[in-house]
Amino acid sequence: MSIFTLFACARRGRPTGGPKDEEAPIVVTAEPDFETVNFKAKKINIDFDEFIKLKDVGKQLIVSPPLKYKPIITPLGTASKTLKIKILDTLKPKTTYIFNFGNSVQDNNEGNVLYNFKYVMSTGNYIDSLKLKGKIKDALSNVVDKEVAILLYKLDSTYNDSIIYKGSPNYIANTLDTVVWEITNIKEGKYLLTALKQKRYNYKFNPKTDKIAFYTDTINITTDKTISFSDSLKTLIDKSLELSLFREELDYKLARPSEMDKQHIVFGYEGDAKDLELELLSDVPEDFKSVQSFQIGKDSLDYWFNIADLDSLKFKVTNNTYIDTVTVKLHAKDFDSLVVGSSIRASLNLRDDFKLKTNQPITKVDTTKIVLIDKDSIKVPFAIQMSDFKTELIFKFNKMPNNIYKLMLLPQAINTFFESSKDTIRYKFTTKNLIDYGSVSISLSGVKSYPVIVQIIDKKAKVVQSKYLKKAENINFTILDPTQYLIRVIYDKNKNGKWDTGSFSKRIQPEEVIYFPKEIEVRANWEITELFDVSK
Repeated sequence: MSIFTLFACARRGRPTGGPKDEEAPIVVTAEPDFETVNFKAKKINIDFDEFIKLKDVGKQLIVSPPLKYKPIITPLGTASKTLKIKILDTLKPKTTYIFNFGNSVQDNNEGNVLYNFKYVMSTGNYIDSLKLKGKIKDALSNVVDKEVAILLYKLDSTYNDSIIYKGSPNYIANTLDTVVWEITNIKEGKYLLTALKQKRYNYKFNPKTDKIAFYTDTINITTDKTISFSDSLKTLIDKSLELSLFREELDYKLARPSEMDKQHIVFGYEGDAKDLELELLSDVPEDFKSVQSFQIGKDSLDYWFNIADLDSLKFKVTNNTYIDTVTVKLHAKDFDSLVVGSSIRASLNLRDDFKLKTNQPITKVDTTKIVLIDKDSIKVPFAIQMSDFKTELIFKFNKMPNNIYKLMLLPQAINTFFESSKDTIRYKFTTKNLIDYGSVSISLSGVKSYPVIVQIIDKKAKVVQSKYLKKAENINFTILDPTQYLIRVIYDKNKNGKWDTGSFSKRIQPEEVIYFPKEIEVRANWEITELFDVSK
């Protein structure tokens, strides 16, 4: 169990904020007053010393505990010296309410912001004044989502495990445009702490659309000053309470299959479908043939078949213990003609393979009709691998620096399931000189356990190179294009060679990811050496 000591921090006075050299609006009076107890009013008027406007108040206003019906807030779309709140709900007894306007209150002329403006009152005879602070990060990315809601659920007789899906939190805060969060005016007690990133906030977790973070242990908010901590909890408190935001992997679910074009059906799905299998149940002609493969980078399975004049096809779809029976009506009239494309535009990195991609499954490759030559018109030996996706050919050959390559595929070099072929296809691409690339050497320290995955990623978060370490050793990332990179270390807790996300329902946190604290700028013909202390 985790215990945090928190002390009263609320105080009376004018809320202030904004840059020192520019005046933010100042509260003159409030009716009822700030921190009113035994609150019974339905309307709140807050007067300022100048005309104010509300910017993004619908997005920034957080009422905690949440109300069933949103209060009516004015002014909207105009300026006024009075901010009005009309409460439409029946308020809970003996409860402290916080109307947190975030940074939405601004003066009308200059737009000076009254930062973190709050109105606090209580329907009981005192104001709850404990608070909880922390930080939030993305579990995998180094870019943190803005406007993340931080939620506290009280662990009392009304609590159950489905509350985050169907119920409402007791307290809400918002990170707005920062990674730091703070929940104020909390009542003493035990709580579940979570966070949600939603497009439209209703504070109910939807695994299909939302990101979630949660603290594994119970948060015990108390005014008790005599507390003992475990060593692990001391470390956590020293680093501040940090939540890792992630998107859950959905439970497997088959989507309705659809006919993409003539003789081509796509079976979409959610979740883990590596054991997905199709069994044709329809009566078909003896010469009926089919081929299937997963789509590259998509949650779908392609199914191609060779008979054109069919009204429908019926399938049994299995994935481990899941079984579905589906019928696909066939109406498409247009056949998708063969398209062949390459994986690059003009330059091939020396560490990469040249790839050809098609929109139809490849069934035959005739290498005698494929020619690869270099800038001296000398034939280059090559081998071809078919990828598991059946729509991709990988060319393996010894790439030389500062060279020009020409690839020619004669008619019938590639044949597909539909016996389609292309006229002669030509590609021309180059390789750079070795001095045009840079390299990065990384030494790790403070690694608490192995194996780890060490990755260098570009500014678009694409993994450029990855190393799997089962023990301590130096890492070299070579043949890197000159640009900015990030380095990250992933603790591969389940030893499956990849990063795994978390699950709230199973109370599993995502695998830990630690980023090197600065961007690394790689220069041509330059080697960078860095020490990465993972423990910091």
